[in-house]
Amino acid sequence: MGKDWLRASATEQGRAIMAGLLDPIDQTEAYLAAAKSHPYSKRIYARITETRARSGAIAAHDRAKAELRYGILDGVAISWKDNIDSGGTLTEAGSKLLEGRVPRKDATVLARAAREGVLCLGKTHMTELAFSGLGLNPSTATPPNALDPDLAPGGSSSGAAVSVAMGIAAAAIGSDTGGSIRVPAAWNGLVGFKPTHNSLPEKGVVPLCRKFDTVGPIARTVEDCAELFALMAEDRAVDLAGANMQGRRLMVLEGVPFADAEDEPVAAFEDAVDRLARAGARIERVSSDWVAKAMPLSATLFAPEAYGIWRDQIEDAPELMWKPILERFRGGAEVSAPDYVFAWESLTRIRRKWFREVTASFDAVLVPTVPILPPNAQRLLDDDAYFVRANLLTLRNTRIGNLLNLPTVTLPTGQPGCGISIMGQTGRDRHLLRVAAGAEAALASD
Repeated sequence: MGKDWLRASATEQGRAIMAGLLDPIDQTEAYLAAAKSHPYSKRIYARITETRARSGAIAAHDRAKAELRYGILDGVAISWKDNIDSGGTLTEAGSKLLEGRVPRKDATVLARAAREGVLCLGKTHMTELAFSGLGLNPSTATPPNALDPDLAPGGSSSGAAVSVAMGIAAAAIGSDTGGSIRVPAAWNGLVGFKPTHNSLPEKGVVPLCRKFDTVGPIARTVEDCAELFALMAEDRAVDLAGANMQGRRLMVLEGVPFADAEDEPVAAFEDAVDRLARAGARIERVSSDWVAKAMPLSATLFAPEAYGIWRDQIEDAPELMWKPILERFRGGAEVSAPDYVFAWESLTRIRRKWFREVTASFDAVLVPTVPILPPNAQRLLDDDAYFVRANLLTLRNTRIGNLLNLPTVTLPTGQPGCGISIMGQTGRDRHLLRVAAGAEAALASD
């Protein structure tokens, strides 16, 4: 049986194109056919951009024939979350409030990737305006979890992750405000990378909370994430050759990340940590008061900004929103301006102290990506209280990276639905990617 190129990593496909083993036109047609015929297609893709994908594939084919390829991902077809503007194509951010919205031009990150030959297969479903980590969206569509269609897929970049896991995109670009790249990556057995805030341009990305929003890749490998990040940053990709765990100093963050955690994610995490140690990493376990002090600030920081951005559209037609998401937005109206400013002042001090007093001497910090397994989607729809509790727990660990502005990579542990997150230092995204590549190699070989 021949290789299933639809489930190959993006960089592996790029190298095959370079070697003449894979044609961008044939591969794009295969992805389009697979996407259109997939039984869950309409729950994964909000819309498929066939004309755009085909025209890009023809151009990539011609460059490959002339040995004029732009780079390793030239001719590789990926999906884009539906809050990332694509010129001339509906971009509705999973919300009936934005139904019929057609931006005039691509978001900056999409435009940059397209200039380097990366193909856009289509736009993927997401949580309403990106304000939930579970991935449910009764207003448009809820993608299935790749492990079990009855389970929540993780969000808000739900369709992005599932498109990769189901083999109907080589990789995907999502967004992350409190965990929206890392949760669906972990729950669908993939690698997800949330860069440092403001390391990639947000122009043309429908906002949720501009002070936390980030764009980043979901893929099969750290190398895929590094290459996509470099294209969107207009930078050269970090060299990952020879990355390993030997001598790496890694901190396991005790305390908050393990509170109320389920047994399976914790066991998978600890097994992964043991494998990293056997590969040469030095593991230290630390409980930080600064994280415990930062976490309660979430309610004061996220919802007020989100509601401030969307209040007029929401209150003009609140009936168009699913009740749990509507209530999350409206919760922002209850926070006073002084409390909001005080919370930001507090978080700024905590961020400085976190680096100076806790992590300056570590290569990375480790936590279970999500402390619970993906819950049953129907129960979440039927039980509002269960939805609220599950959503808070789902985003609890990932939010640490957003609050402290830490670039973070989640890796599969080998146990279904369980990821290990590797958090780096603010602005040191390239270093983090190399650490993550070493961890990925250690987890794959052990």
